[in-house]
Amino acid sequence: MKHLLILTAVLFICLVAPNACASSPKTRPNIIFILTDDQGWNDAHFAGHPYVKTPNLDRFASQSTWFRQFYVASTVCSPSRSAFLTGRYPARHQIHGHFASDTENAARSMPNWLDPNATTLAKLLHDSGYATAHFGKWHLGQNKDAPPPAKYGFGVSKTADGSGPAFEEKQDPYFRAKSTALIVDETIKFIKEHKNQPFYANVWTLLPHAPLQPTSEQLKVYESLAPSANAPAFGPWMQKYLAKAKDLKSQMQVFCASLTDLDTQLGRLLDSLEEMKLAENTIIFYSSDNGPEDYRVSNATNAGVGNTGQLRARKRSMYEGGIRTFGLLRWPGHVAAGCVDETSVIGSVDFLPSICKVAGVSVPASLQPDGEDVSEIWLGRSHRPRTKPLYWEWLFTVAGGNADGYMPPALAIRDGDWKLLLNHDGTQTQLFEIPKDIGEEHDVAPAHPDLVQSLTAKARAWLKTLPPSKARDQVVASGKPQNALTKAAKALPIN
Repeated sequence: MKHLLILTAVLFICLVAPNACASSPKTRPNIIFILTDDQGWNDAHFAGHPYVKTPNLDRFASQSTWFRQFYVASTVCSPSRSAFLTGRYPARHQIHGHFASDTENAARSMPNWLDPNATTLAKLLHDSGYATAHFGKWHLGQNKDAPPPAKYGFGVSKTADGSGPAFEEKQDPYFRAKSTALIVDETIKFIKEHKNQPFYANVWTLLPHAPLQPTSEQLKVYESLAPSANAPAFGPWMQKYLAKAKDLKSQMQVFCASLTDLDTQLGRLLDSLEEMKLAENTIIFYSSDNGPEDYRVSNATNAGVGNTGQLRARKRSMYEGGIRTFGLLRWPGHVAAGCVDETSVIGSVDFLPSICKVAGVSVPASLQPDGEDVSEIWLGRSHRPRTKPLYWEWLFTVAGGNADGYMPPALAIRDGDWKLLLNHDGTQTQLFEIPKDIGEEHDVAPAHPDLVQSLTAKARAWLKTLPPSKARDQVVASGKPQNALTKAAKALPIN
């Protein structure tokens, strides 16, 4: 909390002098995109987690602007990642859920991988002279015939849950516990080899996604931890959820140990940039692909205690806890350090056009990104509201479901301060004024019929722009979400 207060205090500087940190880069900036897996909105010490130790993320946040209303484009992995790469909503590529087996993909009217002909940020940067690399989780197609990252614009890659050059697990039970170090090793090697030209690197970690099995050395840091579900830092939804945990002490110890090692390894990357004198001209963006996992998923007992803070629900839900993640941006001398932006609503679909702008790369007119260039907001030159609403669609069930209030209708729109959830036919509307009701506890739809009507019209008009989907047709016809259980699985899909 102390760190949060310090960061919030700096907000005064950002509001009073928005151009204080703005300047023009002398050379094209390097870009590093750190994407963690299933890290909750409050899963860091600086963000208010009462137990986890994240000194490197705390340091990074003190050097960054934290966009606290940052949204990913989906509640799960693969569609969220596709939106970052393409600047377009995942439904435009018919990526409704995570990529799995051919049979499971077909059952959800999905392809087996992201279309390699899609325009991606990596292709645009590579074609303009950037060295490009991807290290870590891929999950945009990992079947035997899936295109490797090279087909999407990455000159160098080493993946997990992907195709092409891959990390070797060698049946090591602690591979995942060691994976962040391996990913950072590859990233540092790439940077050293390309430090004399502009570079772009995806650093996509496997953690804190399930299953978590930290080493005894990693666990030792938390051997005396005795967590409480009623810690004030947890909001009402988190407190109720954690109160039902099977063994909160051991679950939280394992989770925190895993996250602290991730922090340690990312600290190595930050230090390396300083040592190579590249930090000043390197943009680093930090996010997670979606909200934290639910412990009711079979192998996620430990990963399932990730912290959403005051937010409602978790992964697979379009309530805030499932789609609102970290939006930390560092660029020394250009992006305000230690700034907390509570007002700007920014989405992952904005990432491609905004990065292209600051990198001096033209976005092809044929791409028509769903996001918008928010680089002037990043740089503190404007505090304008966004010009386009953000949209979501989720066709499947949610862990926890209606019993815990985690299962919303199938569509959502965020426009200004308002967020509307609704079914495809416009029924079951729920309206929340997010800045005043961050926990989505008060549905005010009955008090604002005109606003509900207007937002409903926008959401349904957006729906008409999406390609046809048999999975969507099934949901519309039945009035119910598809079961997340598959014939080939006995538990909810974990990705």
